[in-house]
Amino acid sequence: MTGQRNVELEKTLGVASIVLFGLAYMGPLIIIGMFGIIANASQGAAAGSMFIATVAILFTALSYARMARHYPMSGSGYTYVRKTIGPKSGFMVGWCLLLDYVFIPLVIWLVGAEYLYAQFPEIPKAVWLLIFVAVTTAINLVGIKVADRANMIVISFQVVILALYFILSLTSIINDGGASRLIDPEPFIGVQQELGPIASGAAVAAYVFLGYDAVTTLSEETKDAAKNIPRGIVLVALVGGAIFVVMAFLMALILPGGQLENAEAAGSQIALTIGGQVFAAFFLAALVAQQFNAGIAAQASSARLLFAMGRDGIFPRSFFGYVSRKFRTPSLNIILCGVIGLGAVFLSLQTSTSFINFGAFVGFTMVNVAVIAYYVRHRAERLNRFLYIVLPAIGAIVDLYLLVNLDNLAKLVGGSWLLLGLIYLAVLTRGFTRKAPELGANTTAEWPSPAESNSGEEEKSTKVSPEPSAPATDVN
Repeated sequence: MTGQRNVELEKTLGVASIVLFGLAYMGPLIIIGMFGIIANASQGAAAGSMFIATVAILFTALSYARMARHYPMSGSGYTYVRKTIGPKSGFMVGWCLLLDYVFIPLVIWLVGAEYLYAQFPEIPKAVWLLIFVAVTTAINLVGIKVADRANMIVISFQVVILALYFILSLTSIINDGGASRLIDPEPFIGVQQELGPIASGAAVAAYVFLGYDAVTTLSEETKDAAKNIPRGIVLVALVGGAIFVVMAFLMALILPGGQLENAEAAGSQIALTIGGQVFAAFFLAALVAQQFNAGIAAQASSARLLFAMGRDGIFPRSFFGYVSRKFRTPSLNIILCGVIGLGAVFLSLQTSTSFINFGAFVGFTMVNVAVIAYYVRHRAERLNRFLYIVLPAIGAIVDLYLLVNLDNLAKLVGGSWLLLGLIYLAVLTRGFTRKAPELGANTTAEWPSPAESNSGEEEKSTKVSPEPSAPATDVN
């Protein structure tokens, strides 16, 4: 198999293909699963919050696109910051993005558990969570990969359910109060009609976009990648944002209010209202399938990142660099991710989502700053100041504003994680006197043999991007 490492992939994909990939990666039903949380955080302005989140993501998407032209690598914010600002800043951005990796599986499993608990309340939520974690962990331990054909079936099922959800919602609204209800401003301005709650909702809503930059993983298979990958990044953010805003608007008309009861399962409640028991059952099946597939992918990605960091010596190699001799999987890292996922029993969906968004907003902000830093380093090239200074500056300001509007617990945990990373970097660099280690790179490289990995010998590392952007499935 080692002889295949440098084989080039056939460049067959165009813009349309990579946009569809990016939308599927984000998960088409995630806005429905997160609606109640966003509605409560925004005091009834779910559509307004989604609009602000979309604007923030679009500015950052433009910066990602700009950097992808200059550094057509993994599309990692960590890579962009390291190359334009410096290795130590890059390490800290990678460390913050690691927080995403640590908590993404937890949130995915929690969303699925919340919806199953709402449908079957006689079974405790903790039991549903344990089932999600146990089954997903078992699958990842033995290294079973979900077939692409099965993934396409699940994604197609989700798209059909989303289309039906839209049609039934629109029909229900018109039948209930006429077409005039479609110009009701409350889903955008909320109950309080204040920017603060809307911004707080937007800080939570940004979660549904995580992974929008995943199209960068298709660079080797995309025709004219230097042009089409940046276009794909922006289009995924734009099209995804439009879908999310429209769905949030319709759902807020059907289930208005600033404090919904059982917000975690509001999507199922609306599905029951617009389509009855049969449609509600299909919706629940599609959502659980999405969360199950996403959980497999997210846990595998998290374990693989931790493995690479262990093999690089950033984390203790004996634990994080261990590979199961029987299954050739990073079994200890997989189990660790599962144990962390069980912590969802003690967390709300809004709080755990905010943990992820803390790392994401730090990464997004620094990608915008990286564009400005690139301009400073390459002033002689007479780059467009509007594209390299004004737009990324606006993006950084919006991202920082949303970061500040995360809940206090998320900021406390995120800030503590950031401080821990700074201390760890000081240790690794002997008081910042040495070069920062690289958190690095290719998630598609195959595992070493157990004998190689567990021998403790120094190896050339297989690198993993610290951005939550692989494998090719949704991570919500």
